[in-house]
Amino acid sequence: MSSITYIHPAERAQSGVLTGKFRRTARLVDDEASNRAVLAAVARAKQGDREALRYLYVHYADHVYGYVTSIVRDEFEAEDVTQHLFSKLLTKLQKYEPREVPFSAWILRVARNVAVDHMRQRRAIPCEEVRELEPHHGDDESSRHLSLDLRQALQTLPEDQRQVVVMRHLVGLSPGEIAGRLGRSEPSIHGLHHRGRGALKSVLADMECGPTINQKVAA
Repeated sequence: MSSITYIHPAERAQSGVLTGKFRRTARLVDDEASNRAVLAAVARAKQGDREALRYLYVHYADHVYGYVTSIVRDEFEAEDVTQHLFSKLLTKLQKYEPREVPFSAWILRVARNVAVDHMRQRRAIPCEEVRELEPHHGDDESSRHLSLDLRQALQTLPEDQRQVVVMRHLVGLSPGEIAGRLGRSEPSIHGLHHRGRGALKSVLADMECGPTINQKVAA
């Protein structure tokens, strides 16, 4: 079976493959009918149904691309990772169990694993150096220190808190969207975000990073 080729959001909008803008404004609808449609598409896709695979691609490619971009910090590399994931989706779907986790959460986990593997191969850096929350401030000395402090501070957080902080402040998802992606309740996401943000601000304060860096997690 031939692979699905990733199309950049701008090109997709022009070609009519997917209407709407980039993923921050084109949101998934997490209602019962949509979830049933996704599960039905997953079941058909596992059997090699091309239309079902395309359905999943159309509904999730932008979200995967946006999340991967937040990890690899490069749009072209993010396109490569997204294309690779969807080209292998049929194989990866065989391991998906709907009873264990929502598909929206599962595909982001797969995307993260593929992105980390990609960075290991391309840049030969360890997993803990993946730049999940590195700001774009240029190459000046203060920016390099800022990025390092953020990465070090993030590594002190529990995985669930770190994931919520990254998805909230960098990926730009709402608490409700994060809850849907991770298969948690919205109140639990608010709790993880509150604890993670507080812990991160405390660590940054101990590092004496000053008010500028704390503003990153103050909102």
